[in-house]
Amino acid sequence: MATKDDQKIKELELLYRVGQILDENMDMRNVLRPVMNTLGEYMGFKHATVTLYNRQTGEISIELATGLSPLQTKKGRYKVGEGITGKVVETGKPIVVPDVTKDPNFLDRTGRGKVSGKSFICVPISIEKEVVGALSVDEFNSSADQLDDDLRLLEIIAMMVASAVKLRRQAEEETEILQAENERLRSELKDRFRPSNIVGNSREMQVVYDQIARVARSPSTVLILGETGTGKELVAQAIHYNSDRANGPFVRVHCAALPENIIESELFGHEKGAFTGAISEHKGRFEMADGGTIFLDEIGEISATLQVKLLRVLQEHEFERVGGNKTIHVNIRVIAATNKDLLQMVRDGKFREDLYYRLHIFPIYVPPLRKRKSDIVLLADHFLERYNKLLGKDIRRLSTGTIDMLMSYHWAGNVRELENCIERAVLVAEGNVIYPHHLPPTLQTAESTGAPVRGDLKSMVDTYERDIICDALKSAKGKVAPAARALATTQRILGYKIKMLGINPKRFA
Repeated sequence: MATKDDQKIKELELLYRVGQILDENMDMRNVLRPVMNTLGEYMGFKHATVTLYNRQTGEISIELATGLSPLQTKKGRYKVGEGITGKVVETGKPIVVPDVTKDPNFLDRTGRGKVSGKSFICVPISIEKEVVGALSVDEFNSSADQLDDDLRLLEIIAMMVASAVKLRRQAEEETEILQAENERLRSELKDRFRPSNIVGNSREMQVVYDQIARVARSPSTVLILGETGTGKELVAQAIHYNSDRANGPFVRVHCAALPENIIESELFGHEKGAFTGAISEHKGRFEMADGGTIFLDEIGEISATLQVKLLRVLQEHEFERVGGNKTIHVNIRVIAATNKDLLQMVRDGKFREDLYYRLHIFPIYVPPLRKRKSDIVLLADHFLERYNKLLGKDIRRLSTGTIDMLMSYHWAGNVRELENCIERAVLVAEGNVIYPHHLPPTLQTAESTGAPVRGDLKSMVDTYERDIICDALKSAKGKVAPAARALATTQRILGYKIKMLGINPKRFA
C-alpha cells in the first residue's frame, strides 16, 4: 500500500512531466493528449475529459477525451449551467460527486454509465477569472481523502494547461468568426451578383447567376443552351459585361437569320471583287469583335462548310476573308447559343463532333419559364413597369385572377411570350389594374379563370365579379366587412356573392 510520501512523489513526478510537455509546445492540439495520457498513466484514471466553452455559440463541448469513442465524444455537449460540467463553467468552482448514481445533475451525456461506486471530479480551467473550459475525470471506489487529494492535483493541472487551452479556444473562435464572415461575404456577393439585365430570384436562376460569375472573367468559350425565348442573349451579355472585355465590343450574329450565301462574308468579311457585288473591302463580324466578344446565336443552323472554318477560328483565332489570302488574327471570346440538341445532331451527322466539344467547354442551361414559376410575377411586374413608361400608362398592379392565370399557364414561348402578353394587357387596360380579360384569349382557360368554358354573358360577368371581389378581399386581408365597405356594399350582400362564386376569403388572410 502506497504511503503518503509515495503519493507525494508520484504527484510531483506527474506535475514535472506535465510541465515538460507544456514547455515543449503551447499548441493545445499537441499538448492535451500527452497531458491526458500522462494523467491516466500516473493516476490510473480510465476516463479523463477536457471541455471548452465557446462564447460564440454559448455551448460547452468535449475537445479531447480518453477512453471515449468518437460518437460518445460528439454527444458530450452542454449549455452553461447544465449538468455538472455546465455548473462548473458557470460558477468557476470545482465539483466533486462521490457517487454519480445519487446525483441527478450527473447527466451522463457520453453514455459512460451511472455505475455504483463511480465518482466524478470536475474542475474549471480559468485564466484571469475567466472560465475557458473544464477538466474532469472518473474514479472508482475512492475514499473521501483520495477524492480531496485528486481534486487538488487536478486544479493544479488545470491551471498549468489553461494558457494552452485559452490560446486554442481563441484560435478556434477567430476561425469561426472568419468562416462566418467569409460565408456572409459569399452570400452578399452572390446576392449582389445579379446581372442587371436579367430578372429572376428562383433557385434555377441562382444556378445560372453562379455560372455566369464563375466563367465571366475567364477567356473560356461558353455554350448557352435553352428553349427559344428564355433569354440566352441576355446571359451572353451578362457574361461579356462582367468580364475583362466589358469595354470591348459585343457583336451579335443570328446564324439562322443570315442567308447561306452571305453568312460566310458576314462572319469573316470579304475582299473587293471577291464575288459579284463585292465593290469594296468588308470587315466581318469576327474582326468587328476584336478585343471583345462575339455571340453566335442559333449555332446549330450553320452549314458543314462553315463549321470547319469556325473550328479554325476557335482553335487558332485566325481566318482569311472571302476572296483573300491574308491571315487575320483576332483576340475574341466566343459565346454560342442554341435551342437544339447539338449532341443528337452530332450523332445524326449534322454537326461536327470536334466543333461540338470545342464549344461545349462551359455549358450554361437557361431553364424555361415553366420551370421557374416563382419568377413569373416578378417578370410580369418588371414588364408592367417597362410598358407603363413606354405607353404612358399608370397601371399599378395585377389582379389576383390575373396572377392565378399567369401562374397556371404553360408558357411555351417562355419569357418572350410573357412580355408580349403584358405589353398587350397594358395597351388594352383602361384603369390601373390588369384583369384576366385584358390578357390574350390563349391564357384564359377554364382552370385559370374558374369560369365555365362556354362564353355566355353570365359566365363572363361572374368572372369579372369574382376578380373584383378577390381584389377587395386581398386588400382587406381576407376580412369580409372591410372588403364590403371598399366595394360600397353590405356585408350580407358580399357574403352572398362570395358563397355563390365559391370564393374562400381565408385564402387572402
